[in-house]
Amino acid sequence: MGRYILTRILTLVASLLAASVVIFAAVEVVPGDPAAFMLGMNAAPDTVAALRDQLGLNEPLVWRYLHWIQGFLTGDMGLSYTYKAPVAGLIADRLAVSLPLAGIALVLSAAVALPLGLIAAARRGRGTDTVVMGIAQVGIAVPNFWFAMLLVLLFALRLRILPAGGFPGWTDPVAALRALILPAVALALPQAAILARVLRSALIETFDQDYIRTARAKGLSRRQAITRHALRNALIPVLTILGMQFAFLLAGAIIIENVFYLPGLGRLIFQAITQRDLIVVESAVMLLVVAVIVVSFLTDLAYAAVDPRLRRPA
Repeated sequence: MGRYILTRILTLVASLLAASVVIFAAVEVVPGDPAAFMLGMNAAPDTVAALRDQLGLNEPLVWRYLHWIQGFLTGDMGLSYTYKAPVAGLIADRLAVSLPLAGIALVLSAAVALPLGLIAAARRGRGTDTVVMGIAQVGIAVPNFWFAMLLVLLFALRLRILPAGGFPGWTDPVAALRALILPAVALALPQAAILARVLRSALIETFDQDYIRTARAKGLSRRQAITRHALRNALIPVLTILGMQFAFLLAGAIIIENVFYLPGLGRLIFQAITQRDLIVVESAVMLLVVAVIVVSFLTDLAYAAVDPRLRRPA
């Protein structure tokens, strides 16, 4: 197990290093002068030159990369020219919205998908299976922003039990959670549908294995064979999807954040890109990449916990 974890840690570090180089290079090759873009076309050349110097754009690329990485690791990500505020503070404020939103949506997705996947697999080929998979197909096909607007029309405008948008802050936790319920449900719908289909397929595949037949031959009911044996082995692809879903929910909620006017991290990145605020783009995107890679690392550890065969040296 120790060798397995060490290998995964080395892979984690290498992935983070490669990602940082790619992100920095991608931002640098964007055409145009960021300083001139920020100041406008009519800015004086000396003003543009001063801003370039302030942003460190006149330094060699290698030094700029090393300075950026050092600041990222120490938490000093620089000052946003657009917002006139520390980048670390901007990201922390937006994460206070995006992280709870992603977490709530992931919990809702798993809470809905796991029972539905189990029911559909246990009743394969029957009417229940057909209905559950039909609902899952609709959930995948329906755009989440359209579903979000339906939720607003029903629960905010007609029933008036939840807010239509905005975020009051965490000074009032109850109001903050109420503001995140509808966007979390809108995000969770397609993810729950995908997860339910994956779990059903994984369970059905395990039903044909010899150990399931042996368990049934020993007197276990179909339900007991599923919950005691099949489910454990079917969790490996489910864990993969859960890890991918958390990364998507954290980074890909920009449309939902705009529908509900939430000040999240995805919206910050979008605004920073349109304003060419490079220091914000680099740091925020790198943070999302770190989150994705770390979640993948934790998923690998979860694989080893579920399947002991992965811990053995090759």
